[in-house]
This record gives sequence, C-alpha cells and structure tokens, in this order.
Amino acid sequence: MAASASPDGAIERLVIENCAIATVDAQDTEYATGHVVVAGNVIESVGAGKAPENLAGVARRIDGTGHLVTPGLINTHHHFYQWITRGLATDHNLFNWLVALYPTWARIDAPMLAAATQGSLGMMVKGGVTTASDHHYVFPRGSGDLVAAELAAAAEIGARITLARGSMDRSEKDGGLPPDFAVETTEGALLATEEAIDAHHDASFGSMVHIAAAPCSPFSVSTELMRQGAELARRKGVRMHTHGSETVEEEKFCHELFGMGPTDYFESTGWLGDDVWMAHCVHMNDSDIAAFARTGTGVAHCPSSNARLAAGIARVPDMLAAGVPVGLGVDGTASNESGELHTELRNALLINRLGAHREAALNARKALRLGTYGGAQVLGRSAEIGSLEAGKLADLVLWKLDGLGHSSIADPVTALVFGPAAPVTLSLVGGRPVVEDNHLSTVDEDAVARTARAEAQRLARIAAEG
Repeated sequence: MAASASPDGAIERLVIENCAIATVDAQDTEYATGHVVVAGNVIESVGAGKAPENLAGVARRIDGTGHLVTPGLINTHHHFYQWITRGLATDHNLFNWLVALYPTWARIDAPMLAAATQGSLGMMVKGGVTTASDHHYVFPRGSGDLVAAELAAAAEIGARITLARGSMDRSEKDGGLPPDFAVETTEGALLATEEAIDAHHDASFGSMVHIAAAPCSPFSVSTELMRQGAELARRKGVRMHTHGSETVEEEKFCHELFGMGPTDYFESTGWLGDDVWMAHCVHMNDSDIAAFARTGTGVAHCPSSNARLAAGIARVPDMLAAGVPVGLGVDGTASNESGELHTELRNALLINRLGAHREAALNARKALRLGTYGGAQVLGRSAEIGSLEAGKLADLVLWKLDGLGHSSIADPVTALVFGPAAPVTLSLVGGRPVVEDNHLSTVDEDAVARTARAEAQRLARIAAEG
C-alpha cells in the first residue's frame, strides 16, 4: 500500500521503524535504530528511535527490525535492449565485441525492446534500484517507435527513468564500427532526439521520465552530430550523455582521427560541462580528470562491465578527490550479464582496491554514496533523490540483513556492501511499493521472463537469417 491521498483528501503516511538507517546526506548521518515517515510521495521525517505515536493518517506501519534503510540505488548507465543478447561474445574486448554484436542489435524492434526493458529494469528494481538511466542508440529502420515502447514498458515496472536518446551516424563506410544499415543520418538523429524530448521529457519535481541527448561514442558518431547534439540539448535544457575514454583502442582512435585524446575532443565539441555525464572514463590522465573537475562533468563508473571487456580500472578515487561527480552503472547486460546494481557497490570497492590506492581506494560508505547520492548528482536530480532527507522524494529501500548471509557482520552498511546480495523486503518509488518481500510488485516476473526469452529467440532467428 503506497502512502498517498486518502478518499477524504488527507495525506496517508507510511512508517518504517526499528531499523538501521544510512541517510547518505551531506553529513553521512546514520541511526543504529531509527524511523522514516513517508507522507504522500515524499519523506516527511527521518530520525532516531520510534516514530511519533500520534501521527495522523498512518496507512501502514512496518517493523524494520533486522533491516537497513538506504536511499534507492541509482543506475547512471545502461543499455536495456541488451537483455535479449546476454551471454554472447564472452571472450572479446570492446571493439571486437561491438563488431560481433552490432549485426544482431541492428534487427531489434519495438516488441523486443519492450521485453528487454522489462527484463533489464525488473532485475535492477528487484535489487534496490529506484532510478535508472538507459542509453539507447540503436534505431533500425522500420522498427517502430522504440522510445515510446521503452517508456511504456518501464512505466509498468514503476522506476524513474532517464532515457538517453542515443544515435549513431558513423558506420563502417565512414571508418566507424556499426554496419551501414544500423545508423541514422545526422539530420534524422537530431530531429528524432528533439521529438523525443518534446514528447516525453518532464522536468517537474517528482518526474518519472527525463530525456537526455546522447550520441553514442566518438567512434560511432560524426563530429557534426556531437556539436549539434550539444547545441540541441542546451537549447532544450536537457542533460547530455555519451561513452568516453573506455579503452586504449578508443584513445588511439581519437588521436588518429581527431589529432587529440577523447577529453580534448569532447571539450572541442562542447561536451564538457555540469550538464554532461560520461560512461566509463577508464583511461583518464591527470589533465583529463582536472578538466572534468573544472567543468563539473560527471562519470558513470561501470566496474563489472569494464572487467568483462578487459577495459581496465577507472581512477575513481582520484576523480572523487578532484571533485568529479561519480555514480555507478550496470552497463548493458551483454557486458554485465547479472544486470544488478547492488552488486556493483561491492565490485566498485574491490576493483578499485586493485589500483594504485589499494585498501584506501574506497570503503563501504563511499561505495554506497556512489550508488545513491553520487548517481543523483550525475543525473542532475540530487535535490530530489539520492539521500534520505525531509522533503525529498520517498525513493528508498528496506534491506533484510538478519539472515544467514549477513548474520555475523555487525555493521549494517558493511554487511550491505561487503556481504552477499541482500534481499529487498520493500522498495518505494515516490512512496509506491515496487518490490515487496523480494518480488516485483507491479508485474508478473515469470511472464516478464517468458516474454524476454521468446523475444531473444526471435531476434536470434532474424539475425541468423541475415
């Protein structure tokens, strides 16, 4: 039952108490035993001890004993469509992986994307995600209205979405990686992006849908599309997203084609700024990091995908020290088959400890901040989500930590990050339950799985037929 307006117009409240709380606010306030009160779609209060006894309109009171409450997790980079191409090209680096899979991806249509969206988003939401960004850049001719199909499928799941309307106009004949039939024209991509913004972007408080302008990457997009894409985004007041500095091959490509590295190229095309976030940013030197910090450009750190594709280890501790906004991303499930963000909390911590900073790279609370408030910063929504504070949206997760898997870890944040994936007893998006007792509340999980399997098989058949 969501906390909402009752039939007589009064605000209904939902109370969670007797739980540990990690607010992830500016002071990293935590309560060993505390309460959260949700009124309508916002957080009314967070504090120590039990909630006030005489609250009016309490529709539901939850005993959170043995649980930890955190802000909902925020995924800053994904490719939902890849849910139906998991488990392929498992021993490839990025460029070879893309070449292997582009011919299949170029056959995707609206029913396939709808099924993949529900599979991808459903898996994340089950694991505590309340907001997700999807970078969709494959728009085959005759495939239907893919943006509308994705947003309709996402609405059924109930999470907030930033749909980064991607594009590609540099194909094999132009020295890019996608096949010629898999790209749009420059003019067509810009027009379609503007249409998506006009039709779907909602900048109001509590919005469920944001649209971003998102040319795919330097090696699949023309300089003209990059420049005009930035101009379009700023004219429309939306954020900008692309892939950046993911591999050494990309670094070499940029030097050969543009005579400069990725960061300098991005700056030359208008693609640095506090309205921009980049996926990956693995191969960044000190000058690159300083440029991101100076301009407020954000980073979506995707540790599992970077390991899966042998891309390397991003310098996250150095980025954070410089003041670069950093969030976490699953990345597409064809390069991170688990499709879960809560496992990225642990993987970000462990993988970054393999880098130069070793055990001082990240700790449990820094990892949790990356997956919550850091993600809200990167998506431009830190005034609404990312921490548990009065007046912010009621996007939160109640993690069960009293079972066998976490039974001997005393600190709840350490248990969540270092321990096995914790079950989600309750997840709210704007006060509305999207997960209850570790199951999706809004859709039939088995039906989602069946549909995704069928669409994956259909795509494989179409791709095999050429």
